[in-house]
Formats: sequence, structure tokens, C-alpha cells
Amino acid sequence: MQGQYPEYTLYLAIPLSAYDSFFQLPFVQTTIEQYQLKLVVYMPEQQEIIKWQN
Repeated sequence: MQGQYPEYTLYLAIPLSAYDSFFQLPFVQTTIEQYQLKLVVYMPEQQEIIKWQN
């Protein structure tokens, strides 16, 4: 995607329930920091974005 759309920023969308459990584990937090992942945390039922994490 980087080669075709270099002006776009890619975010990983995660439901709030997964963020509150799996994505809070220390090894996951380390991986997010190491690879500089960008996250969007959302509530599927309300179709609402809760958090943008750059």
C-alpha cells in the first residue's frame, strides 16, 4: 500500500473489548511501540470511535 498510496496513513481498527483485554498485555504493548502501529479503538454497537493512537 505504501508504494501505491504514500500519502495515506494506515490504522489498525480494534473493537474496544479486544483493546481492553488483549491489547493491554505487556508483550502486545511492546510490539505496538516497536513497530509504531497506529490504532483506532471503536465501539461496534454504537459505531463510535473511542481512541486514535498514533
